[in-house]
Amino acid sequence: MSTDNIQIGKRGDEQQSEIKHIRPLVDPTTLSHRELLRGDFWRKIPAYKDVDSETFLDHKFQMRNTITSVEKLLSAVQGLVPESFYDDVADGFKHSPMSVRVSPYLLSLIDWNNAYADPLRKQFIPVGSKLLPDHPKLTLDSLSEQEDSPVRGLTHRYRDKALFLTLDTCPVYCRFCTRSYAVGIDTDDVEKVSLKARSNRWDLVFQYISERPELEDIVISGGDSYNLRASQIRQIGETLLNMTNIRRIRFATKGPAVMPQKILTDHDWVRELTWVANHGRRLHKEVVVHTHFNHPNEITEITRDAMNALYERGIVIRNQSVLQRGVNDTVDEMRELVRRLSYCNVQPYYVYAHDLVSGVEDLRTTIQTGMDIEKRVRGDVAGFNTPTFVCDAPGGGGKRQIHSFEHYERATGISVYTSPAVKGGFFLYFDPVDTLDEDNQARWADAAEHQDMVDDAMDNARANMAVAAKASSIDTSDADGPVH
Repeated sequence: MSTDNIQIGKRGDEQQSEIKHIRPLVDPTTLSHRELLRGDFWRKIPAYKDVDSETFLDHKFQMRNTITSVEKLLSAVQGLVPESFYDDVADGFKHSPMSVRVSPYLLSLIDWNNAYADPLRKQFIPVGSKLLPDHPKLTLDSLSEQEDSPVRGLTHRYRDKALFLTLDTCPVYCRFCTRSYAVGIDTDDVEKVSLKARSNRWDLVFQYISERPELEDIVISGGDSYNLRASQIRQIGETLLNMTNIRRIRFATKGPAVMPQKILTDHDWVRELTWVANHGRRLHKEVVVHTHFNHPNEITEITRDAMNALYERGIVIRNQSVLQRGVNDTVDEMRELVRRLSYCNVQPYYVYAHDLVSGVEDLRTTIQTGMDIEKRVRGDVAGFNTPTFVCDAPGGGGKRQIHSFEHYERATGISVYTSPAVKGGFFLYFDPVDTLDEDNQARWADAAEHQDMVDDAMDNARANMAVAAKASSIDTSDADGPVH
């Protein structure tokens, strides 16, 4: 070897050494989002200790053994929790607007050695000892979806987009469901609105959509599109895509988070979903799956296999989370969720401030919490994988960026939003009462104080808008109006 070559080699080694030390090596704990749960983890549950992998990974087993009563739920985890916990769960469901529906897969992801603190248990299995009184301003249909329904099962709120509620069942029932007015069976507290998967009801929806040229975007939800039969996936997708006005459709489903086995073993369903996506692509129209993961523990190796199966078929998957107290309301948990979703080719899209849903005040958190978390999550991953934090404005204002309020009264927990492109007036969101100081908790306990608190927040919002209007050429007068 020549001297010149030796010198070049030395310079290369020096250069490489210098590159290595530009910044320290990454802390391995920051890559934990790649460490997905695998193996036969379900065997720790007494009811599934003898279930082999082939059986557990079959969606038919998951559906056939989905738990639909408190008694079956408690029987499945017999011996893992004390007797007092069983009584606590029974009391929780007694006061819940949602009925019981939990898949074996989901049940197996809960840490039953620490059941009270487990973030998945909190989302699906209420305990009476943790329940809090509903906020005084809460209503059953807080988003006024039925008010904006020209046809039963269709919400047309935004100019170019409509929400098609195709059915009223899901693979599991979430405590925090904003459609507890319709989803699932009747409970002690709620008589449900019926939205059965019937063609005669769908025909009226299709007729309305076809007669509204401004509609371009349809969300296919429910309930959950996961529960539609394969033939229905194709029927709905093909009918909508063949309308000249429709440019985009989205299948909304919680399914991949609670029963990913369906994507791996229900070949007919996946085939028809793929056909719809390909049909849309041929027509130069967008077909996307919108799913719903809230915590990194919901994402396993099975999840990744399922998401890969859709990704290989060219199907785009986006995620919409709900910000929940004790579930994902810390920076570390939200960062881990966003990273893990990105790792599995699922695009984090929205994080919602928890809707004002009956029976789940213990899960709601504050608007301030959402803003604080977003500030620290943004920039952690690529921009297109950074979710937008939003508040779906009660009363039908639609999704507003969480920090875009006209006024936020932190003391009373009242935030005031406007939504001029959707409808005029003001839309109020309320932080949980128990997160406020003692004086303001006392004010909310006194019904005579409620209107004064609302009026103060509204006065401040109008004053802020007036100041902003002076500095802008945009006319904001159309935003003023009734309080929804």
